[in-house]
Amino acid sequence: MAKAIPKIGSRKKVRIGLRRNARFSLRKSARRITKGVIHVQASFNNTIITVTDPQGRVVFWSYAGTCGFKSSRKASPYAGQRTAVDAIRTVGLQRAEVMVKGAGSGRDAALRAIAKSGVRLSCIRDVTPMPHNGCRPPKKRRL
Repeated sequence: MAKAIPKIGSRKKVRIGLRRNARFSLRKSARRITKGVIHVQASFNNTIITVTDPQGRVVFWSYAGTCGFKSSRKASPYAGQRTAVDAIRTVGLQRAEVMVKGAGSGRDAALRAIAKSGVRLSCIRDVTPMPHNGCRPPKKRRL
Protein backbone atom coordinates (compact mmCIF):
# COMPACT_ATOMS: atom_id res chain seq x y z
CA MET A 1 0.00 0.00 0.00
CA ALA A 2 1.23 3.52 -0.75
CA LYS A 3 2.75 5.57 2.03
CA ALA A 4 0.73 8.63 3.03
CA ILE A 5 2.16 12.11 2.51
CA PRO A 6 2.48 13.79 5.93
CA LYS A 7 0.55 17.03 6.40
CA ILE A 8 2.46 20.05 7.60
CA GLY A 9 1.08 21.52 10.77
CA SER A 10 -1.09 18.55 11.72
CA ARG A 11 -0.43 17.79 15.39
CA LYS A 12 -3.32 15.57 16.32
CA LYS A 13 -3.52 11.94 15.23
CA VAL A 14 -7.08 10.80 14.63
CA ARG A 15 -7.89 7.11 14.59
CA ILE A 16 -9.67 5.91 11.48
CA GLY A 17 -13.33 5.18 12.11
CA LEU A 18 -13.86 7.54 15.05
CA ARG A 19 -15.00 10.53 13.04
CA ARG A 20 -16.14 8.96 9.83
CA ASN A 21 -18.30 11.73 8.37
CA ALA A 22 -16.68 14.76 10.02
CA ARG A 23 -14.51 17.26 8.15
CA PHE A 24 -11.03 17.16 9.62
CA SER A 25 -9.49 20.36 8.34
CA LEU A 26 -9.89 23.20 5.89
CA ARG A 27 -9.19 22.40 2.27
CA LYS A 28 -6.47 25.01 1.89
CA SER A 29 -4.08 23.33 4.36
CA ALA A 30 -2.56 21.25 1.57
CA ARG A 31 0.50 19.05 1.77
CA ARG A 32 3.73 20.66 0.63
CA ILE A 33 5.84 18.91 -1.98
CA THR A 34 8.86 20.12 -3.94
CA LYS A 35 8.54 17.91 -7.03
CA GLY A 36 5.33 16.91 -8.77
CA VAL A 37 3.09 16.78 -11.82
CA ILE A 38 0.60 19.53 -12.74
CA HIS A 39 -2.42 18.35 -14.74
CA VAL A 40 -4.28 21.10 -16.62
CA GLN A 41 -7.69 20.04 -17.94
CA ALA A 42 -9.22 22.80 -20.06
CA SER A 43 -12.74 22.18 -21.34
CA PHE A 44 -15.03 24.66 -23.07
CA ASN A 45 -16.85 25.28 -19.76
CA ASN A 46 -14.17 25.14 -17.06
CA THR A 47 -10.46 24.78 -16.26
CA ILE A 48 -9.33 22.23 -13.67
CA ILE A 49 -5.78 22.16 -12.24
CA THR A 50 -4.68 19.05 -10.32
CA VAL A 51 -1.29 18.81 -8.59
CA THR A 52 0.03 15.30 -7.89
CA ASP A 53 3.25 13.92 -6.47
CA PRO A 54 5.54 11.90 -8.81
CA GLN A 55 3.71 8.65 -7.88
CA GLY A 56 0.39 10.11 -9.07
CA ARG A 57 -1.33 10.71 -5.71
CA VAL A 58 -3.40 13.90 -5.70
CA VAL A 59 -2.02 16.57 -3.37
CA PHE A 60 -4.19 19.55 -4.32
CA TRP A 61 -6.76 20.49 -6.92
CA SER A 62 -8.41 23.70 -7.93
CA TYR A 63 -10.87 24.79 -10.57
CA ALA A 64 -12.31 28.08 -11.73
CA GLY A 65 -15.44 27.67 -9.59
CA THR A 66 -13.44 27.51 -6.33
CA CYS A 67 -11.65 30.73 -7.31
CA GLY A 68 -14.94 32.63 -7.37
CA PHE A 69 -15.87 32.48 -11.06
CA LYS A 70 -19.41 31.56 -12.09
CA SER A 71 -21.16 30.45 -15.30
CA SER A 72 -19.44 31.46 -18.56
CA ARG A 73 -16.60 33.30 -16.77
CA LYS A 74 -15.21 29.93 -15.67
CA ALA A 75 -14.20 29.27 -19.28
CA SER A 76 -12.22 32.52 -19.65
CA PRO A 77 -8.42 32.65 -19.91
CA TYR A 78 -8.22 34.84 -16.81
CA ALA A 79 -10.02 32.18 -14.77
CA GLY A 80 -7.51 29.58 -15.97
CA GLN A 81 -4.63 31.84 -14.97
CA ARG A 82 -6.03 32.52 -11.48
CA THR A 83 -6.74 28.81 -10.95
CA ALA A 84 -3.16 27.82 -11.83
CA VAL A 85 -1.63 30.47 -9.56
CA ASP A 86 -3.91 29.39 -6.69
CA ALA A 87 -2.91 25.72 -7.03
CA ILE A 88 0.85 26.34 -7.25
CA ARG A 89 0.95 28.90 -4.43
CA THR A 90 -0.86 26.54 -2.06
CA VAL A 91 1.36 23.52 -2.73
CA GLY A 92 4.74 25.30 -3.02
CA LEU A 93 6.22 23.37 -5.96
CA GLN A 94 9.79 23.88 -7.17
CA ARG A 95 10.04 21.39 -10.05
CA ALA A 96 7.20 19.99 -12.10
CA GLU A 97 6.02 18.30 -15.27
CA VAL A 98 2.91 19.68 -16.93
CA MET A 99 0.25 17.53 -18.60
CA VAL A 100 -2.21 19.59 -20.67
CA LYS A 101 -5.54 18.09 -21.75
CA GLY A 102 -8.42 19.64 -23.67
CA ALA A 103 -8.99 22.52 -26.05
CA GLY A 104 -10.46 25.22 -23.79
CA SER A 105 -9.44 28.85 -23.69
CA GLY A 106 -7.93 28.58 -20.20
CA ARG A 107 -5.27 26.15 -21.40
CA ASP A 108 -2.64 28.61 -22.68
CA ALA A 109 -3.25 31.13 -19.91
CA ALA A 110 -2.80 28.45 -17.25
CA LEU A 111 0.42 27.30 -18.90
CA ARG A 112 1.77 30.87 -18.99
CA ALA A 113 0.87 31.38 -15.33
CA ILE A 114 2.68 28.16 -14.35
CA ALA A 115 5.79 29.22 -16.28
CA LYS A 116 5.80 32.71 -14.68
CA SER A 117 5.32 31.41 -11.14
CA GLY A 118 8.96 30.33 -10.79
CA VAL A 119 8.41 26.57 -11.03
CA ARG A 120 11.10 24.78 -13.03
CA LEU A 121 9.33 22.83 -15.76
CA SER A 122 11.02 19.61 -16.88
CA CYS A 123 8.52 18.88 -19.65
CA ILE A 124 5.20 20.02 -21.06
CA ARG A 125 3.13 17.21 -22.53
CA ASP A 126 -0.15 17.39 -24.44
CA VAL A 127 -2.31 14.41 -23.46
CA THR A 128 -5.52 15.44 -25.26
CA PRO A 129 -7.30 12.26 -26.39
CA MET A 130 -7.37 11.94 -30.17
CA PRO A 131 -9.61 9.40 -31.91
CA HIS A 132 -8.11 7.15 -34.58
CA ASN A 133 -11.29 7.32 -36.69
CA GLY A 134 -13.47 5.91 -33.94
CA CYS A 135 -16.93 7.18 -33.04
CA ARG A 136 -18.60 9.98 -34.94
CA PRO A 137 -17.75 13.31 -33.22
CA PRO A 138 -20.42 15.67 -31.91
CA LYS A 139 -21.58 18.60 -34.03
CA LYS A 140 -19.30 21.64 -34.25
CA ARG A 141 -19.79 24.41 -31.70
CA ARG A 142 -21.69 27.48 -32.82
CA LEU A 143 -20.56 30.68 -31.19
